[in-house]
Amino acid sequence: MFSVLLRIQIQNPKIQMKRKKNEADMRAEASWGYYVPVRMSMGDPLERVARLAAKSAVVIFSVSSCCMCHAVKRLFCGMGVNPTVYELDQDPRGKEIERALMRLLGNSPAVPVVFIGGKLIGTMDRVMASHINGSLVPLLKEAGALWL
Repeated sequence: MFSVLLRIQIQNPKIQMKRKKNEADMRAEASWGYYVPVRMSMGDPLERVARLAAKSAVVIFSVSSCCMCHAVKRLFCGMGVNPTVYELDQDPRGKEIERALMRLLGNSPAVPVVFIGGKLIGTMDRVMASHINGSLVPLLKEAGALWL
């Protein structure tokens, strides 16, 4: 068993104060949420992805420096949805999860990947297409992520 950092999304970005381990000074960091240590067992990365995706109504696998990941997170926040965001570049086993996502998607870009109600929606293009054609809101309502 080991600890993985889980990033929990909150509705509005906020400023957090964090202390660096090796430095006494504090720094402000604009953030999507906060980190919570999660215990996970070693196992097949695809099983781990499925397990993580089933834990919340909306789950996004992301990389913190990716502009498309930022855009999809902003889309959901703008709709009033609080997705659980797993930042793969902050996870010690993030590369394994990223490879598993690439296999799941057929070797297309691995991030951002969105799951709603434990079901794979896809990458940014699928999410935006669902949003434009009006099928995203019913999916979010069905998953219990949106109460409109």
